[in-house]
Amino acid sequence: MYDLPPEFHFGLLGWKGKANETWPDVSLRSQIPPYPGGLNLQHSMEYWLTLDLLLSNTANLERPCSAIRVKNSSQADVIFVPFFSSLSYNRHSKIHGKEKISVNEMLQKKLVQFLKDQDEWKRLGGHDHIVVAHHPNGMVDARKKLGSAMFVLADFGRYPMEIANIEKDIIAPYMHLVRAIPSSESLPFEKRPTLVYFQGAIYRKDGGVIRQELYYLLKDEKDVHFAFGSIRGDGVKNAGQGMASSKFCLNIAGDTPSSNRLFDAIASHCVPVIISDEIELPYEDVLDYSEFCITVNSSNAIREGFLLNLLRGVKQDKWTKMWERLKEIVHYFEYQYPSQPGDAVDMIWQAVSRKASSIRFKIHRQKRYNRSQLMVNNDLNEESY
Repeated sequence: MYDLPPEFHFGLLGWKGKANETWPDVSLRSQIPPYPGGLNLQHSMEYWLTLDLLLSNTANLERPCSAIRVKNSSQADVIFVPFFSSLSYNRHSKIHGKEKISVNEMLQKKLVQFLKDQDEWKRLGGHDHIVVAHHPNGMVDARKKLGSAMFVLADFGRYPMEIANIEKDIIAPYMHLVRAIPSSESLPFEKRPTLVYFQGAIYRKDGGVIRQELYYLLKDEKDVHFAFGSIRGDGVKNAGQGMASSKFCLNIAGDTPSSNRLFDAIASHCVPVIISDEIELPYEDVLDYSEFCITVNSSNAIREGFLLNLLRGVKQDKWTKMWERLKEIVHYFEYQYPSQPGDAVDMIWQAVSRKASSIRFKIHRQKRYNRSQLMVNNDLNEESY
């Protein structure tokens, strides 16, 4: 992990260390600046991953390490870039006063220049670097220049395929905003009076127009809650209570293919119904979402009667099996400090490891042919001489 100046990471949280101090003392919780709440939290994985790497170098470590920070980059499988890009976008993307560019754009320009100057970047053209850009608008000025790196993203909705794709990049879960329901409090089928639950922004653009079509189809059904909602006031608390008392929770594409609503549903043990044709899901190479989610393509979802007939046809025993599986996998989506085996941080590092292996394989194959061609060229040059 690069020792970037604090302006790229904890300085964005207001942390000011002593002279020449790059990182807070992560062994003391009181020294770790908190991440801002509200909607900021859903894209906070940059924070948790950085803390995890810092903690891996702390004495008397009490957690099994999925990822360990090494001091010599030649020993590293991957190189982590600790830029809090989502926070930078959320907090510093507007121009103030006499500024010609925003702080967010300035930091991206400085980051690109820094990375391009590093021997570690030049060695493999950045292919072994990890850049976290979970907010859909994060890294918008730098993503093309750093497109060879492995991105940690929410989805591919605002990226061209040549810059971000499932072959090289990681899809990470949003941090859920509702309270995680303990298994002991999770309501069974017969105690969940609402069949279908959705609360959020209804009128969206692009692929999100399906929300308003579903709203007009479902809003008057007696066992359906489909309403506008926001995080203001008790919005998150109410949404959590509504999900926890519903059998199925809709995850419908919005301005982008993904949203934190899927992970709120998982945390509430409410069987998710995914209606988003372009969505990519975290850890899908090791996790079978069909065991605890129902996926419906958009064209079927907006057929009158289709969605409700499908969900009303799910019998109690089938729903219960999915509910039980939800309770088994919910910890895969929990961000916490210190990280624990099988939590979101651990699962992301495991995904990085799998991706890094395939990237090394591809690079080694390319080198094999490049070296063979170089040998041929050398032989030809010697003969001509």
